[in-house]
Amino acid sequence: MKPPLTDLPIPTADKGFYSGFSVNVTVVSKIIISVLVVWCIFWPVQAGATLGAWNSVILNNFAAWYIWVVALFVIVCLGLAAWPPGGRILLGKPGDRPEFSNFSWFSMMFGAGIGVGMLTWAVAEPVAHFQNNPSVIQGLTTGGSADNIRTAYVWSFLHWGVGAWACYAIIGLALAFFAYRRGLPLTIRSALTPLFGKALSGTLGHIIDIVAVVATILGVAQTLGFGVDQFVAGLTRIGIGGLVHPDGATDAAGASIAGSVNFIGIIVALAFIMGASTLSALSGVGKGIKWLSNINMVLSIVLLGFFILFGATWFGATALVVGLFDYLLALPYLSFNVYRSDGVEGSEAFLLAQWQGWWPVFYWAWWIAFAPFVGLFLARISKGRTIREFVLGAMLVPGLMCCVWFSWAGGTAIDLELNGGASGVIFDAANGDKIFAMTEFMLAPIAQALAWGMAVLIVVLLMTFLVTSADSAVLIVNTINAAGDEGPKARPHILFWGAALALVVGGLLLSGGTSAIQTAMVIGALPFSLVMVLMCFALIKAIYNDVRREAKGVPTTYDEIAGEATT
Repeated sequence: MKPPLTDLPIPTADKGFYSGFSVNVTVVSKIIISVLVVWCIFWPVQAGATLGAWNSVILNNFAAWYIWVVALFVIVCLGLAAWPPGGRILLGKPGDRPEFSNFSWFSMMFGAGIGVGMLTWAVAEPVAHFQNNPSVIQGLTTGGSADNIRTAYVWSFLHWGVGAWACYAIIGLALAFFAYRRGLPLTIRSALTPLFGKALSGTLGHIIDIVAVVATILGVAQTLGFGVDQFVAGLTRIGIGGLVHPDGATDAAGASIAGSVNFIGIIVALAFIMGASTLSALSGVGKGIKWLSNINMVLSIVLLGFFILFGATWFGATALVVGLFDYLLALPYLSFNVYRSDGVEGSEAFLLAQWQGWWPVFYWAWWIAFAPFVGLFLARISKGRTIREFVLGAMLVPGLMCCVWFSWAGGTAIDLELNGGASGVIFDAANGDKIFAMTEFMLAPIAQALAWGMAVLIVVLLMTFLVTSADSAVLIVNTINAAGDEGPKARPHILFWGAALALVVGGLLLSGGTSAIQTAMVIGALPFSLVMVLMCFALIKAIYNDVRREAKGVPTTYDEIAGEATT
C-alpha cells in the first residue's frame, strides 16, 4: 500500500488585501452573502415570498433525504467509535496531547454547538410537543394532558440528542483526522481527499468551501435569530422598553405583531451581540472564546441547578430517566420513518407530514447548516484525542447534557401548568419569553427582586452563548477562506464577516422574521448535506486504509511520511 496524500496546495494571494486568503472562495462567498442581504433588506416582501416557495418545494421533495442522511451520520460515528482498531487511532501525530482540559473542551463544544438554541427551546420545545405531536395527531394521546408527557420527551430528545451531535461530530472527526494526521489544510475540502485527491486544489475544492461558508452563515443566522428574539424578551423583562411592538400593532397584511421584536430591538440586539463577538474573535480561540465558554458553562450549571433544586425536581428526574428509555427504544424507528402526505389538506397523513416538516426536517437542516462551523471548531479544539474519545465526548456527552436541560427546564414548565397553578402564564408566552415567564412566576411571589435578578442572569448567559457562537463562526469562516490557516487573520476580514452576519440576521428578520431565516437555512443546508454524505465515505475509506497501512508498517501521518522520504 502507498502512503496517503499529505499535500493539498490551495492557491492563496501572497500580497494585497486578500493576502493569505483564497480569493476564489472569499470573494464569491462575500458576493453571495451580500446579494442575500441586499435582497432581504430592500425587497423584503418579495424575498419572504420567494424563500417561502422554495422552502415548500424542498420540504415536499427532500424530507426523506434529511431524515435518512442524519441516520447515516449517527451510524457512521458510532460504528467508527466501536470499531476497535479504528477507535484507537489518534487525531494527530504520535505523542500529540489535547490542548484544552476536558472542562474547557466540553464548555466550548456546548457553547458553540447548541447553547443559544437550547436556552430558548429547553422550555419551549417540551411544552410544544406536550400540546401537539404525531401521537396527538393520530389520536393515541391527548394534547396538554398527562398521557402525552412521555411522547413529548421522546420528540424533544430526538431533536437534540445523538442526531444533532452526529452532524457536528462527523465533520469535526473528518477535519481533525485529515488536518492533524495528514497535515492537510483545516478546511472542508480536505475531508474529501480520499475520493477526489488533488483535484480538490482547484475549482471543485473552491465550490465545496464556498458551500460550507454560505451554509455556516445561514446556520449561525438561524441561531442568532432565535437569540435576538429571546435577548430582547429578556431586556424587556428587566425593564428596558421600546424594543418590541406595542399592543395592537399589525403588519402590512393586517396580522398582529404585538410583542414581537421591532426594528429598534433588532438594531440594539445585533449591535450589542456582534460588537462583543467581533472583539472576542479578534482575540482568538485560546483567549476570548475559551473564557466566554467557561463562563457560560458555569452560568448554565447555576441556572440548571436552580431548576433542579427549586423547580419540578422529581418530575424532571422522572422525565430524564423515562424519557431516555423511551427515546432509545424509539430511536431506530424514528431515525428512518418518513410521514407521507396524501395531498388532502387537513387529513391525518397531511398533518403528520406537515408536522415532520416543521420539526424533524427543520432541525436536521439546522444541524447540517450549523455543522461546518461547529465541526471545524470541534476539530480545532480536539487535536490529540482518539477517534473513540472524540465521538463519545463530542456526541454523547453534549447530547446527554441537552436531555438534562430539557428534563428539568421544560419539566418545570409543564409541572407548573399542570399542577402549580400557572394557568397559561408559561404556555401563552412567546417561545423566547417562556423561560423568563416561568422564572418570574416561580420567584415573583417570594420577592420581585429575585425574579428580576434571575432574568438578568439568563440575559447574561444568553449573551455569552450568542457571543461565543457568533465569534466562533467568524473565526471559522475566516479559516475556510484562508485555506485552512488557523493563524491570525487580517482584522478587516473579521470585521466584514461580523458585520455580514449581523446584516444577514437583520435582513432576514425584516423580510419575514425567524421563519425567513429558517427557510434560508433549510435551502442552504441542502447542498452541504451532499458534501457531508461524501465525507462519511471518505472518512471510512481513510480509516480503513490506515488500519491496513499500520498492519503492514506503512506510514500514516505526515511527519512519518516526510521522515521516510528524507531517509
